[in-house]
Amino acid sequence: MAAKTGNQAVAMTVPAAKKKKRSQRAELWRRFKKSKTALIGFGLLALVLVTAIFANQIAPHSYDGMNLMVRRQPPSAEYLMGTDHMGRCVFSRVVYGTRISLVVGFFAVLLSAIAGGTIGAISGFYGDKVDNFIMRIIDVVLSIPPILLAIAIVSAFGGSLVNVMIAIAIGYTPRFARVVRGSVMTIKEDEFIDAARVLGASDYRIITKHIMPNALAPVIVQGTLFVAMAILQAAGLSFIGLGAQPPTPEWGAMLSTGQNYIRDAWWMSVFPGLAIAVTVLSLNLLGDGLRDALDPRLKT
Repeated sequence: MAAKTGNQAVAMTVPAAKKKKRSQRAELWRRFKKSKTALIGFGLLALVLVTAIFANQIAPHSYDGMNLMVRRQPPSAEYLMGTDHMGRCVFSRVVYGTRISLVVGFFAVLLSAIAGGTIGAISGFYGDKVDNFIMRIIDVVLSIPPILLAIAIVSAFGGSLVNVMIAIAIGYTPRFARVVRGSVMTIKEDEFIDAARVLGASDYRIITKHIMPNALAPVIVQGTLFVAMAILQAAGLSFIGLGAQPPTPEWGAMLSTGQNYIRDAWWMSVFPGLAIAVTVLSLNLLGDGLRDALDPRLKT
């Protein structure tokens, strides 16, 4: 009879755990959808992602297909956003440019999150001299504006999308390190960390299995906001000729080209600029919504 009771308790525990996990997700979604602006940002970002994924099906023309007979034509039924100075479809180039901007932004932030998260976790976990040494280096890097650091790196190693991603990642690594360090210093004082030490868990296991999963919330929020900033920086580098090289349809490069024809062909600059604005706005709105949903102090 006792064995039967034990089996029933185990059987009841598993559904209870699943129910609790589902309830946590439901609570996060409930708090997230309370913000109408966050939902708008989520919808806009979903539209941008769909555009990037299905660019081949959405774009009516090739992004580098030139037709000098239709140079600088205004928006029309055939060319929804007009054509540029080489007779290329601006709409198609904006659509394909979505892929490039998102890839550069996401991968740059991913690299910086991994590097910064590792540095911040080590600094916050060990503290004392290790923390002091790492933080002084972080302070030096933080004293340099990210865009200036990116310009210096790309200028030294050459203009390419890979170098742009690396340069942006280096600029945001110390910012992620600061965020993770603060979270780790708070979490490492909790009782379950002491319990893990008593059970003989190594520092590596404590950091990777116990601390970092509980420090992900602020990293996710900051990552969302940093992606928007990375897209802006990548566009800025391409605008001054240090990023994507022709004929790559990068939004910043399109803006740079379009400024020479702003009086006669405004669409060459306006539509890439709108694409940047919509993407950055969607990420900022989404980041604000995630911050409110993941903040334990806002459980209302």
